[in-house]
Amino acid sequence: MTDGRDSRMPVNGIDTTTPHSARVWNYWLGGKDNYEVDRRLGATMEELYPQIIDIARASRAFQARAVRYLAAEAGIRQFLDLGTGLPTANSTHEVAQDVDPSARIVYVDNDPIVLAHARALLTSRPEGATDYVHADLRDAETVLREAARTLDLDRPVAVMVLSTLGHVADADEAAALLRRYLEALPAGSHLMLCDTIETPETQAGSDEYASGGAMPYISRPKEIVASFADGLELVEPGFGSISLWRPEEPLVGAPVDQWGFVAAKR
Repeated sequence: MTDGRDSRMPVNGIDTTTPHSARVWNYWLGGKDNYEVDRRLGATMEELYPQIIDIARASRAFQARAVRYLAAEAGIRQFLDLGTGLPTANSTHEVAQDVDPSARIVYVDNDPIVLAHARALLTSRPEGATDYVHADLRDAETVLREAARTLDLDRPVAVMVLSTLGHVADADEAAALLRRYLEALPAGSHLMLCDTIETPETQAGSDEYASGGAMPYISRPKEIVASFADGLELVEPGFGSISLWRPEEPLVGAPVDQWGFVAAKR
């Protein structure tokens, strides 16, 4: 949340004593931008629920495919990436600006280490723009105000909420939050969302994640995740495992327990 200071700057220093989801996710993706506390929790989670590595990779692949669809087929030129995490290959701006160099992207995260790496995120094509907002995605008013420095909110925007909404524990609050973002945007805007669905294995993983000291992250029944698209028009193939959302190669292994969709506001 904001306290009146510039929301593009960190409020506190980097906490290396408590696991953070962006850094744990980075560990699962094989990155080096994490600390021992993140690696310990990540390794414990991997041992308890080995599919978490596949989920992390599938989520990044879904992101790239969906951004490419939105830029190349839906004509979207503006992206608001909530809870972006640490930069990786095929980040949103790279994929979108590969389709159209004039694309404009705003990344949002609340971990100071992400801001420390923001220069990598801010490398934009000269025809477009890329910016970073240091804020809690639950503070929609601040995020939208700061995003408006870079994005034209009177034109369609793709709102991206990938593997982050589980930090909002109450489903009604999560749905209301998504509505606040979409109500501020015009018809033609899109919501891209994916999250881990509730199974005995993912529930055990959520419990372990919380007990490891990280901010709790819940999995939800697939019906609840699907309901976040209510009032929107689903893009084919609709809602399901992200492994099956317009795959570019034949699927190897079982579809992951992370489900999602891309949907348009009409």
